Amino acid sequence: MRIALLTETFLPKVDGIVTRLIHTVEHLQRNGDKVLVISPEGGITEYKGAKVYGVSGFPLPLYPELKLAVPRPAIGDALDDFKPDLIHVVNPAMLGFAGIFHSKVHNIPLVASYHTHLPQYLQHYGFGMLEGFLWELLKLTHNQAALNLCTSTAMVEELKTHGIERVDLWQRGVDIEIFHPDRASEEMRNRLSENNPESPLLLYVGRLSPEKEIERIKPILEAIPNSRLALVGDGPHRQALESYFADTNTNFVGYLTGIDLASAFASADAFVFPSRTETLGLVLLEAMAAGCPVVAARSGGIPDIVTDGVNGFLFAPTEDDEGAIAATIRLLEQKQEREVLRQNARLEAERWGWGAATSQLQNHYRQVLNKEEFPQAA
Repeated sequence: MRIALLTETFLPKVDGIVTRLIHTVEHLQRNGDKVLVISPEGGITEYKGAKVYGVSGFPLPLYPELKLAVPRPAIGDALDDFKPDLIHVVNPAMLGFAGIFHSKVHNIPLVASYHTHLPQYLQHYGFGMLEGFLWELLKLTHNQAALNLCTSTAMVEELKTHGIERVDLWQRGVDIEIFHPDRASEEMRNRLSENNPESPLLLYVGRLSPEKEIERIKPILEAIPNSRLALVGDGPHRQALESYFADTNTNFVGYLTGIDLASAFASADAFVFPSRTETLGLVLLEAMAAGCPVVAARSGGIPDIVTDGVNGFLFAPTEDDEGAIAATIRLLEQKQEREVLRQNARLEAERWGWGAATSQLQNHYRQVLNKEEFPQAA
């Protein structure tokens, strides 16, 4: 198959969407498919044998790390040269519209995938009144596709509820070789804890942005004597968070990737994830693969990954902070139970290698190319 992948975010950006895409591109190419990636320009022209066509853009005012690339005729030329069998638009917005338009004009099968729960994000940026309008826009966009993929069962049902049709699951994936309990190291624990390795070490990995609700970790940190918090990642909310956590034992680590990131997960005592806007929460699966017990909000796609009391702890996101505090304290104090959770978390992660996730995606592509019927909205 020849697959054109149009995405609003790609390397060198670091987030869960990009992680999924780079592993998908690698495995598609390895399996004999040919991939063209069209994304905002980032200085990358090739990845794992796939050509990357960068489109110049401008940074989003509320999120400068993200670039908006405006569709232009050259995108159509790149698609014409590549001659795709199928077009896949990821979180279709600006570049996604170019992919949708090209698929209609040239009668090329179209797949769309939903990775970012934008309607919920609006609440955190002061635009909650636009949520209904955004759902209508999403419905209009996604219903152009022969198939819409989501990364959790919760999001499949959410999209169906809002009138989006032909929705199915794109299963989770994680690199179980890089993310492994054996990556734990004293050096990384010293780095994360700022040379306080004996202290309880809490970890957060992800974007530092308002919708992640990182502020909700502070009461947990304050409730556990001598505990330390390492925030791995960066984003538009960093300065506000540095001020908010100024009187606590919090280390703003910045970005980590590859082995360093895997070592961070494996070297911490608990991974705390309060976000209520996750379509899946890939970092949770990475933490679990590395044997780091997780405490997370029971929201969005997270219960697809974390089974409360089996491979991690969930807390009710609408309650006060007591549930999250109690779960984290229990995790830290009950060493035998924590070890069972660590083992179960690793076993769960081992079920979800990227090879299997990409094989499932290829089957979805073949169904679209064969014009098979897909579920309609409820």
